Amino acid sequence: MLKQLTLLIILSVFLFSCQTTVENKPADNTDTTQEPLSLWNNSEVKTAIVEFVEKVTDENSADFVPVKERIAVFDNDGTLWNEKPLYIPVEIELAYIKKVFPERPEWKDDRIYSAIAEDNLAVLKDLGTAELATKLFAAHKGQKEEDYKTFVYETLSTVKHRKYNRPLKEVTYSPMVELVGYLQANCFNVYIVTGGEITSVRTVSEEIYNIPKENVVGTSVNCKYISNDSGIYIEREAEISSNNDKQVKPVNIELHIGRKPIFAAGNSDGDYQMMEYTLSGRGPSMAILVHHDDEVREYTYMHGTENAIKDAAEKGWFVVSMKNDFKEIFAE
Repeated sequence: MLKQLTLLIILSVFLFSCQTTVENKPADNTDTTQEPLSLWNNSEVKTAIVEFVEKVTDENSADFVPVKERIAVFDNDGTLWNEKPLYIPVEIELAYIKKVFPERPEWKDDRIYSAIAEDNLAVLKDLGTAELATKLFAAHKGQKEEDYKTFVYETLSTVKHRKYNRPLKEVTYSPMVELVGYLQANCFNVYIVTGGEITSVRTVSEEIYNIPKENVVGTSVNCKYISNDSGIYIEREAEISSNNDKQVKPVNIELHIGRKPIFAAGNSDGDYQMMEYTLSGRGPSMAILVHHDDEVREYTYMHGTENAIKDAAEKGWFVVSMKNDFKEIFAE
């Protein structure tokens, strides 16, 4: 974790430098003393990324892109951090239901909540993805948003991954975190565009990725403003207001960012439209698809990414082999 913290501090300096040069002329903030993407093996994908960044940041290049247009978007689950054996957003909700179940007698007859409280996770397979998300988020109805943030951060900091025995917030893919930093060092404005719940990702985005909270776009639930004798605060409701997946991702990119990305990174069919949208612009653009094919250091799976893998070559997306392209998966 110390190595990752040091890297984020360095990248923060680079990011500040970029921000202070936006109104003047863009500066090349690449550290020429260190090999770009040192956690990546020398491969076609690494070469393509470096060449892309070099051409869009070179003022003498026909493909030069002004700083304000250097927008990069990254999926989170399976792209920046681990998503197996359970999605981390699901782990957060399971931890919450288990914690408060004794205090919620009305949940005793609820088949889903009762099973989760007893650690019977087989019940999760009985619900579709959208139905499961709705059920889990509904458990927070009436909770203050600040209390939700506190719980999520504590969970991500203390609950251990089921395989790697390290806190959930530490199962980030170090080569991908390095890529985020490399783009930021070259004055890209990097956003997370995730199917995960927006507030939960914001609780750690600055700490583990050096990505500001306001640069997180995700699934959101309805909230309401409360101002009464009990105080002034935001309260969570049960309904999902935006399920940020598939075709909704480009819509929310337009809504929250207002500029079309020139770089996108995803790992599943849920990112298909985001990558497609990124490459639909007139200028230079690039998309990468992280492929989970390392059964020794991580996991091997294709479920949920079949269409993206099948169409990658036709669409012009670069497929990143975790087995062949990453020198390491997680930071030591």
